[in-house]
Amino acid sequence: WLEMEIGITGGEEDGVNNEEVDNNALYTQPEDIYNIHKTLSAISPYFSIAAGFGNVHGVYKPGNVKLHPELLGKHQAYVKEQTGSKDEKPAFLVFHGGSGSSKAEYSEAISHGVVKVNLDTDLQYAYLTGIRDYVLKKKDYIMSQVGNPEGEDKPNKKYFDPRVWVREGEKTMSARVQEGLVDFNTANQL
Repeated sequence: WLEMEIGITGGEEDGVNNEEVDNNALYTQPEDIYNIHKTLSAISPYFSIAAGFGNVHGVYKPGNVKLHPELLGKHQAYVKEQTGSKDEKPAFLVFHGGSGSSKAEYSEAISHGVVKVNLDTDLQYAYLTGIRDYVLKKKDYIMSQVGNPEGEDKPNKKYFDPRVWVREGEKTMSARVQEGLVDFNTANQL
């Protein structure tokens, strides 16, 4: 399966900073979607297109990101018209920069043929919260290998063992994944 990212996703990720790009550059044009669809369809049906509709990597203050998922519906209509497809949504679309978006934005994007939503920043933060909360709660048990509030000779291995605190991050991340599956109407489905 090939996933093509068309245009620019705003924000900052992996050292690439697109926070200062012209806002208009965050919106993919329907002709671009069609050209990619036409080119890749000749090779294989197994591809998806991450079209820009105001998306950004990362999470920003509410109101600072102007998503326009309705553009995805226009892209689908254009591809349908150009290809003569009987399918109302001939393109498999991807929602890059989905972290911090509202359920309404997810729902609208999915209604226009989004088959995958990226939540990397939300998942990173969810993972951190489990570990952070554990460390804060067990602070007095992880400052040394021996000695804690229960006694200066009490061992602390069961508290600082990474298998314990990493598991706390996995739990909170798993809860965020489950929330996403519900938001995307895919929970309990194969």
